[in-house]
Amino acid sequence: MNLKDNRVMILYCNRYEVNLIKERLKDGLEPWGGIRAFVKPGQKVLLKANLLMAKKPEEAATTHPAVVHAVAELVHEADGKAIIGDSPGGPFNRTLLQRVYRRTGMEAVAVATGAELNWEFGFVKHSFPEGKILKNVTVGKYIKNADLIINLPKLKTHGLTKMTGGVKNLFGAIPGLLKAEYHLNMQKIDDFADALIDIALFVSPGLTIMDGIIGMEGEGPSGGKPIELNTLLVSPNPFALDVVMAELVKIKPEKIPTIKMAKKRGLGYELKDVQLLGDPIGRLKPENFNSPNIDYSAKLLERRLPKPLAKWMTGLLRPKPVFDPEICVQCGDCIRSCPPQVIQKLEKGVNADLDKCIRCFCCQELCPKQAIRIHRPMLGRILFGK
Repeated sequence: MNLKDNRVMILYCNRYEVNLIKERLKDGLEPWGGIRAFVKPGQKVLLKANLLMAKKPEEAATTHPAVVHAVAELVHEADGKAIIGDSPGGPFNRTLLQRVYRRTGMEAVAVATGAELNWEFGFVKHSFPEGKILKNVTVGKYIKNADLIINLPKLKTHGLTKMTGGVKNLFGAIPGLLKAEYHLNMQKIDDFADALIDIALFVSPGLTIMDGIIGMEGEGPSGGKPIELNTLLVSPNPFALDVVMAELVKIKPEKIPTIKMAKKRGLGYELKDVQLLGDPIGRLKPENFNSPNIDYSAKLLERRLPKPLAKWMTGLLRPKPVFDPEICVQCGDCIRSCPPQVIQKLEKGVNADLDKCIRCFCCQELCPKQAIRIHRPMLGRILFGK
């Protein structure tokens, strides 16, 4: 990862056609010397896609297989060996991963390109003294076994961090259910954002290519609405790339916690500091893009009100998960993914103890039936905005 490289390539691409994506990426990589500037012969190259859960490509919750296919072919043309991998939400095991690979189209990509699918489930703990929040980082062995990581995030919204970008996508390096421990230990959004930055610095992808051909707006990262954005973003620097992502969907960069905290650490950018290459960004901006609010209500109220009053007001104003018993099939994914373990089955559906809920929204993120939505009280939206 080259933190000094402020160049971000913006590529217009309006359909998921492998040859088109491949040609667009070849054009886009020219300022850096092409794919061979990153991939060396014989290298094991991890294509770190966003494989959040077993969703079909058209649902726009995961990196589209056509993008992964195109990148795998480029890696092989540079005499590297492509390996497709991620750690989805939930248990990190063969049963879950096989279902995810098949449903997201990665299994078909592996067959078509000769790329490997990762089946390594071990993890290792590494010392990381330069981290701000994380002095030790535990990642899947497959992450550290790679000679190069190409980060392939999906452009989509996120209930906790507003957007899933190049930096946030690297949270997938943390194995399965261990992610819940990170949420539990870093309940303040700014602390969690700093931890995501630490993970990104530790994983250090050599190249980030964002799939924004069809992104997701609304209740992301899994229950939102697909939206045509017709865009691929390319950069060796995911921090710079995320700023361009924010501009594309018309969100102020400081409203995205990872961008805000990166800037405080001297890692972030303002748009004026980024060298924009390729297609004009103005041509690609959607007319409207629905993004979620970020919950800063508790933090702000604690500063201004006595603690008992702040707690009462927070209960009225904060977003909360709402469970639909008519859609819920009681699969238990939300219960298993809940960091503080405050969700329980009812006779019909499930419910959560909201007094103990930490508002990480992992339940909503990982519900396979979209039976959970995030309710944001009107007064909270008025007072705290987007």
